[in-house]
Order: sequence, then C-alpha cells, then structure tokens
Amino acid sequence: MSALDLEHFLPYRLSVLSNRVSRGIAETYEARFGLSVTEWRVIAILGRYPGASATEVAQRAAMDKVSISRAVRRLLDYGRIEREANDADRRERHLHLTPAGQAIYDDIAPAALAYERRIREALSDDENAMLERLIDKLGQVV
Repeated sequence: MSALDLEHFLPYRLSVLSNRVSRGIAETYEARFGLSVTEWRVIAILGRYPGASATEVAQRAAMDKVSISRAVRRLLDYGRIEREANDADRRERHLHLTPAGQAIYDDIAPAALAYERRIREALSDDENAMLERLIDKLGQVV
C-alpha cells in the first residue's frame, strides 16, 4: 500500500489553498458584519445574480444545499435577503438582497476585489493567464 503524501497530493493542496484564501477575505466580512463564509457567498452570488433560487446559489457556490439553506435562513432572519415567490413554480423562491444586504455587498465587494488584486500581484501577467487556463481546465475535469 502506498502512503498518501499530503504535501504533494493535489486535492489536499488545493483545499488548503482555498481555505487560506477564504480565511484571508473572511477577516473583512466577519469582523465588520458578523458574516460566515457561506453567508458572504450567498450575498456575493445574489449581488451578481439577483433573483437566484437557493438551489441556484448552491450550484454556483459548489456547496451543499444544507449549508446554503442554513445561510439563507440566517440572512433572512437578519433582514439581509428576502424571498419572492416564483409565479411559474410556487415551490421555488427567488432570493434578493434587501437594502441592508445590498449595503453589505457594496461595502465588501471593493475589499474583495482589492484582496484579489493583492493575490494576483504575486503572479506575472503570463502566470495569471496560465492560472485562469488551468482553473478552467481543472473545472472541466472535476
């Protein structure tokens, strides 16, 4: 039996890197708004795709429906998002940011973009382009 060398195991390395990147930006929205990573992802997705359903949010975030459902419930309870019935399918609800949720999005989005810029500045233009290609290619495999 082969030993699993975690330090060179790609899925492990990608997961660790993802967690470190998420933690880095999480400091901004946790301290200022008391948001979890999942709650921020819901707000970010609804900021970009207003009217998405919880299922669509889960698909876009590549997260399980239970985590998204809990985050949606908390955001509804705190008045940061609201639900609207879908006239075509009463079981489905469209989610929208409330003015309070939009204010959070408007405040955090520039900080998130600045954080991304700091990460990308560690790479050359060619490396950034290669990173985009590699992420796209890996996204087609997994």
